[in-house]
Amino acid sequence: MAAATSPPVSPSVPTPTVSVPRAREGELRDVGTVRRDSVDAQRWSAHGTVKVTGDVSVVAATVEGTVSIAGQLRAGAFRSRGMLEVQGPVDVAGSLESSGGLHANGALHAGEADLRGECVANGAVSVDRTLVMRGHLSAPSLSAAGVSIQGEARIPGDVSASSVATRFTRDSVLGAVRGGSVSLRAKVPNLVEKVLGRQMKVTVRRVEAETVDLEGVDVQFVRSPRISLGRDAHITEYEGTIVRRHPTARVGFESRSPRPYGLWR
Repeated sequence: MAAATSPPVSPSVPTPTVSVPRAREGELRDVGTVRRDSVDAQRWSAHGTVKVTGDVSVVAATVEGTVSIAGQLRAGAFRSRGMLEVQGPVDVAGSLESSGGLHANGALHAGEADLRGECVANGAVSVDRTLVMRGHLSAPSLSAAGVSIQGEARIPGDVSASSVATRFTRDSVLGAVRGGSVSLRAKVPNLVEKVLGRQMKVTVRRVEAETVDLEGVDVQFVRSPRISLGRDAHITEYEGTIVRRHPTARVGFESRSPRPYGLWR
């Protein structure tokens, strides 16, 4: 009887290694002093001192304390209370709320923004809808559907929005402001403050809008069919029509020099 013949053995083929991306975590909670390589989650909450050495990508986040992100920040909605520092760009599709301090080393974009305290961006700031700022805002340029600033602003580049409304309470500098309706107002000093030389300085290089309302600010050039000059407003040059002018408002070139020591009148 013939012996059974074994079937030929095929050489083994190594199974290819497939890299499966790590699934986004559902919810992360950090309390105390925490260090993470990165954050990729549906929801992230942090309370304390948190340092992320990479990127942050979340659907929604609420952080409180001191949070440092070495990479970029991408979120659907982000709320921060305390100090938030981001070395990369910031991109929040929905609502960005910050109370305390926000420092972004790159560009900052949000669907809408409500900022209180200090916001410093080394890149352009762009907001799809309304930006509300209460405190200090510093950025190379700003664009939004609507801008409301109360406090101090240093934006040497363009400020573009359908409506711009400011109430400056500290020295401020703006570049070119363009929009449909522009209202730039600064705190006007009282008589005692004027005598003591405590007068704010708000300078604007250029304003172009359908309607312009100025008070307590100094603008080099204005172009508008409707210009309203309130108390202590000054424009050097303009194109358009001045529809209202307060007795203390000035128009034209002014030569200014520092007040001599001891001279108060």
